[in-house]
Amino acid sequence: MAKSDQIPVEHGFGARPDAADVVAAIDLSGKTAVVTGGYSGLGLETVRALAGRGAKVVVPVRTPEKAEAALTGVAGDVMALPMDLADITSVARFAGEVAGALPKLDLLINNAGIMACPMERVGPGWESQFGVCHMGHFALTQAMMGLLSAAEAPRVVSLSSTGHKLSPIRWDDIQYETSDYDKWQAYGQAKTANALFANALSRRLKVTDGLAFSVHPGGIFTPLQRHLPKEEMIALGWLGEDGEPSELAKQGFKSPEQGAATSLWAATSPLLEGKAGVYCEDCNIAVPTDPDSPTARYFGVDDHATDDEAAERLWAVSEVLLNAA
Repeated sequence: MAKSDQIPVEHGFGARPDAADVVAAIDLSGKTAVVTGGYSGLGLETVRALAGRGAKVVVPVRTPEKAEAALTGVAGDVMALPMDLADITSVARFAGEVAGALPKLDLLINNAGIMACPMERVGPGWESQFGVCHMGHFALTQAMMGLLSAAEAPRVVSLSSTGHKLSPIRWDDIQYETSDYDKWQAYGQAKTANALFANALSRRLKVTDGLAFSVHPGGIFTPLQRHLPKEEMIALGWLGEDGEPSELAKQGFKSPEQGAATSLWAATSPLLEGKAGVYCEDCNIAVPTDPDSPTARYFGVDDHATDDEAAERLWAVSEVLLNAA
């Protein structure tokens, strides 16, 4: 999407509503949804809010016991099915099971991800952050296109992050085959990929009046930080020396309920009709990054994450990678 598309709208929620507030006036009865990572952190709150408004929600789960414990207390129509984003065969199997259980898919929220983890390869040798955050969701969405096309005005939400500012797509060595691995750069590339994916997907959903958006949920303490040692989070300013959230984190971080709000807004708000492919944050369309702003590291969307040409190039690369898997 062009810079001119990244224009905030007036909605009255403010930057930090809870997930339930965003969908409080929206009836989702008869709607169906899939939420990856839907049994912890932001994903769990997203599932809770969707099911609470009447949607039937399917949650892909990698750890059934953990998922059962987390989802037991969620009111509404929620079903869990096994899937591992790092295993394309399991993604295809999950998609087949969903197709047997649902007549259509109104909402696909690609929420799951990993962050700043040690070097690891998944699938046919993909760098794990790119492989899980992008390629797993790329494969899932491709497999769901039939169900999405059967819905009226479906929406797909791709969880990106302000981490996209850490790196554009590393076209010459996406998988770190010839260069030294940098866990934060790899995370940045994966989050840029999530934004570009929504950009390219939005054009492919036009024939069904579908929409796709990318979302930065905000800084939140969730299991996403599981690969970060305490010392590194102290150095980043997220924790104090006592291991508790720092004053900076208390002021800037959101709760999981608040963090899920932007995903839900992107999935349901009528204010986003006609605004396909935009990048959202704080329950609004994000503005282009102002490089001269003291908050440029934390707010706005960088040009490399909204570039149509890069989005189409990534889509083509991803198709080749998936077909070769």
